[in-house]
Amino acid sequence: MTDIAVLLKQVPDSNAKIVVNGGRVDEGAVNKWSMSPYDEYALEAALAQGGSITAITCGPDRSKKMLTDAAAVGATDLMHIVVDDLTTLDSNQVSSILAAAVEKTGATVVFCGKQAADTNAGSIGPSVAEKLSAACVTMVSELSGDSSGFLALRPSSDGMERVAISSPCVLAFDKMGTELRRPNVKGIMMAKKKTIETLSVDDLGIDLGSASVTLDHQSPPAEKPAGQKFEGADSVPTVVSKLREEAKVI
Repeated sequence: MTDIAVLLKQVPDSNAKIVVNGGRVDEGAVNKWSMSPYDEYALEAALAQGGSITAITCGPDRSKKMLTDAAAVGATDLMHIVVDDLTTLDSNQVSSILAAAVEKTGATVVFCGKQAADTNAGSIGPSVAEKLSAACVTMVSELSGDSSGFLALRPSSDGMERVAISSPCVLAFDKMGTELRRPNVKGIMMAKKKTIETLSVDDLGIDLGSASVTLDHQSPPAEKPAGQKFEGADSVPTVVSKLREEAKVI
């Protein structure tokens, strides 16, 4: 069986209302946080492999809830690197933290989502792979085999291709055919007793230096104009005119 480290990120739930105050997203106003969807596919792929699975995240204290959720479906070990405000770090610093955490676990196979649902940057998988001197395959939508010989399906310029890869490696997952399994009562109860290894950046023995990218300003998208409603056959000419002249769809 393969020992796998799975990198997880907690993001605002897709149904959560996002509020911007003072040019920044107000995380304190987010009423629900969830595991990033592509990370869910990575976790499910790891669970399908069996063996030891270490779920790793870096973020504030609330991130522990996500790790407990991962334990409820089968993650065997949990590691939380405490970072109170991820917005103060750039992607290179975050990947340095995660790579050091992976090295601490001893795992040579790393699964993660192809991108986080909040930033959509898609940089963590390749960056962690580079820091670990590991091979990397991104946008994986199907996986077979094990660390002695994975076979990953991903898109290419000519369609789809299957890539053979073995450890050490990082696989970044796209949407797959199998959703993350749901926990049963036994899993939920056991997860509540699971110990989370909590570390600081200093505990990992790395120097992050200064961020090379800083966030200057955030703003919400422009509000959509109010919809228009038309009733009755007499409104057909008006609707057709608007579709042609305003929406330009006919």
